[in-house]
Amino acid sequence: MKIAFQMDPIGAVDIAADSTFRLAEEAQARGHELFYYTPELLSYNQGRIEARASSLEVRRVQGDHFSLGEETVRDLSEMDVIWLRQDPPFDMFYITTTHLLQRLSPGTLVVNDPFWVRNFPEKLLVLDYPDLTPPTAIARDLDTIRAFRAEHGDIILKPLYGNGGAGVFHLPQSDRNLSALHEMFTSFSREPLIVQKFLPQIVKGDKRVILVDGEPVGAINRVPGKGETRSNMHVGGRPEKVELTERDREICARIGPLLRDKGQVFVGIDVIGDYLTEINVTSPTGIQELERFDGVNVAARIWEAIEARRG
Repeated sequence: MKIAFQMDPIGAVDIAADSTFRLAEEAQARGHELFYYTPELLSYNQGRIEARASSLEVRRVQGDHFSLGEETVRDLSEMDVIWLRQDPPFDMFYITTTHLLQRLSPGTLVVNDPFWVRNFPEKLLVLDYPDLTPPTAIARDLDTIRAFRAEHGDIILKPLYGNGGAGVFHLPQSDRNLSALHEMFTSFSREPLIVQKFLPQIVKGDKRVILVDGEPVGAINRVPGKGETRSNMHVGGRPEKVELTERDREICARIGPLLRDKGQVFVGIDVIGDYLTEINVTSPTGIQELERFDGVNVAARIWEAIEARRG
């Protein structure tokens, strides 16, 4: 098949950890033809969805991990599969790319399905499962956030459309910075904030469970660094081996059918203790760590699911 990756600049990826690199590596090993472009190079032009794309070859050599062919304008309807893999922020630029890629359906398979990526932001889809999640509020109004903290005590405050642990604050009831943080956030963004009851189990880790076509294939635990609440690997979280629990499987059984039906082939959910906190559909990570810990070739399973969908 012809496979195009819409992703962040490939030169900056960490080949030992980046999930998109691993997906490209596996696709190449399976004999597929690869192409690459960044989201800025995507366009609509007189009825065609195009990108200034290059042919791509990858190899597991640090510092020399890819080669690109000549950049040319390509009609993306000629691709069999397009990977929507750029990282958030989930802003209007990101949302516009989902609108454009959606126009390629049904001839070209876009993974994950861009219509539902747009309508399933990580911190919003969990609202459909209030019995699985910690107490949560989404608000821009400071009085609403204050009342939530008065009811639940220690809270986590974070941007609704952020990623990678950026802008995440643990605010105990005694902390006096809530007003100042609210002022800071609202001064540069019109987005609401999301606030959740703090889960002390975070000291034991934030589990990333990976689902392929709605089925859990394994998990890694991300343990916060010393003095940190955030466990994201972008900010120093340490990945470690962990097993799926019955609670993890219960959560996956609840959300898996919806993810599969809506074309979310590769999903990473976040579980702290017994609670689901996020459902990551934009550019989930963790498959290389899982492969190292458990020997599970998640990339191969993802491609098997895609190849089955393409018939």
